[in-house]
Order: sequence, then C-alpha cells, then structure tokens
Amino acid sequence: MPLFDLPLERLREYRPERDEPADFDDFWARTLAEAAALDLAPVFTPYEIPLPAVEVFDVSFAGWDGHRINGWFVVPKADGPVPCVVQYIGYSGGRGFPHDHLAWPAAGYAVLVVDTRGQGGANINAPGATADPHGGGSPQAPGMMTRGILAPEDYYYRRVFTDAVRAVDVAAAHPAVDGGRIVVSGGSQGGGIAQAVAALRGEVRAALVDVPFLTHFRRAVEITGRDPYQEIVRFLATQRGSADQVFRTLSYFDGLNFAARGRVPALYSVALMDDVCPPSTVFAAYNHWQGPKEIAVWPWNNHEGGGGFQKEEQFRYLHKLLSDR
Repeated sequence: MPLFDLPLERLREYRPERDEPADFDDFWARTLAEAAALDLAPVFTPYEIPLPAVEVFDVSFAGWDGHRINGWFVVPKADGPVPCVVQYIGYSGGRGFPHDHLAWPAAGYAVLVVDTRGQGGANINAPGATADPHGGGSPQAPGMMTRGILAPEDYYYRRVFTDAVRAVDVAAAHPAVDGGRIVVSGGSQGGGIAQAVAALRGEVRAALVDVPFLTHFRRAVEITGRDPYQEIVRFLATQRGSADQVFRTLSYFDGLNFAARGRVPALYSVALMDDVCPPSTVFAAYNHWQGPKEIAVWPWNNHEGGGGFQKEEQFRYLHKLLSDR
C-alpha cells in the first residue's frame, strides 16, 4: 500500500474538531454506574498446562448486564504482587490460548487477556469463548460494527467498552496483582478499547495504544476502502436515511472524545501505510490526548504496525515508567 494520507509533518499537527454529544459524560457515567451495581463475581479457575514458570487461570466475570466474559490470566511466579497488563484483542479475534500470551509474564508482568464478546468464533488461531447475548433489534451489516448502531444505548461497543472497564477491576481483584500498576493495552480494535478504558478509568497507570481502531469514524469511513470501517459504509448504502443517526451514535464511542479525556501516560503507535486504521485517524486521537504521551511512527508498514519491534518499545517504556514510580 503506498502512502495515501497526509504527510507526516501535517499528521503531527492534525487535531480536528470533535463531534461530541452534550451528554457524553453523563451517558458513560450512567452506563458504568449500572454495571457497577452488579456483582463482578470474578472466577479464577486454575488451568493445567505444563508451563512451570507461570500460573495460568481460566477467568470469567460479569460484564455488561451481568453477561459472563471470559479471559486468560497468566502470572509469573513471584514473591509479591506484580504489575498487570490488561490486554484487549483485535477485531474478529478471541482470547486464543494461554501460550500465546507469555511475553508479558516473561517480562515480569501478569497479563489478563480479555475476550471481546461475540468475536473469535471463526478465528482458528485465536478462538473466542464469549457470546454476546444482547442483539440490536434494527438491521445491521454483517460483522459487529453496525450492531445496534441506530441508538447509543443499543450499540455493540457500549457493551464491549463496559466489559473492558470491568476487566480492570478483575485484574485488581487478584492478590498477585499490584493494583497501583495496572496498564491497559491493545492493537487495532484492542487499541481503541484500551484508549477508551484509560479515559473512563483514569486510575490505570498507563495505556499502550497500537494503531487504534474505533477512532475518528467520519474520516475513516471516507478515506479507507477496508473493513471493518467499510461495514458502516455498506450499511449506509442501503439504510440511506440513517446517516445522521449513525454518526450521532458513533460520537459516543469515538476515540477522539475519549482521547480528549485521557490523562494517564500513553504510548501510541502508527503505521503510515495503514489503510485499515489510517494514520490521520491515529494522530487525531494522539494529538487530542491530554496526558504525557509518546508515539512510535512506522513509515513503511501497513496495519501490522511495528509488530515485534513495537512490543520491544513497550517493554522499554513500561520498565522505565514503572521503575520511576
């Protein structure tokens, strides 16, 4: 994919106006208060697997509306509480297998890998284990992007973001975790989720936000021909009178509006040839982020971003950040 977006010098200054509903904060305060009224009911079931350097738990907890959300909790064997990375997953993926998630424990961190409800059912490499019992009553395009999109109360990502916020409490509930050193992390969809959670749960220590999806929706659907954003385009191509309603709903979930509320340290990444999550959408969020921030720029990469190179950047970033505590 050739360079197709703004040149880097303009990207570094790209800070578009935000389309923010007047009741954005009230909407999320109400949503999270409803969830908090439910028992979190975390269950950590030991998982037998011959990985002697770590302990592995099959996790479940009550997410939005009490629906059970699954995950893996992998923690290094240590003398005391350790930092924890809460890991959110890219679009269509599930939690996968415990041995997929050993990098953070090898670095001395626990990791809580959170299933994304309704996803991972057809992903052989990263199967999921969590259903989405709640469906929107309106039409939708195939995929998850337009599920319940005609009303913010029904939209799919209201449930996903609520699950993700609750997962931070799950991590803090385990005695092996240092509750003052919980970090949220993810790439693509997972990056968009981490970005939102860091804004909604300002108590987390940091956010690792790689090539984030779910950000600057209006520009994304106008300049990329790739899924998942094209799911919205296909929906609008048939539901022709619903554009205002759709973008109103999306404004409650747009990473720009969460970034404007982000206060914790954040390490972003962006790939300049990324036609799935265009670089201008990433820089738009990064430039709105209010807390201490850094961004790794990968000029010659598409949506894979920095890959393993970015993981090394994250190790170094967190080592310094948490050592300076």
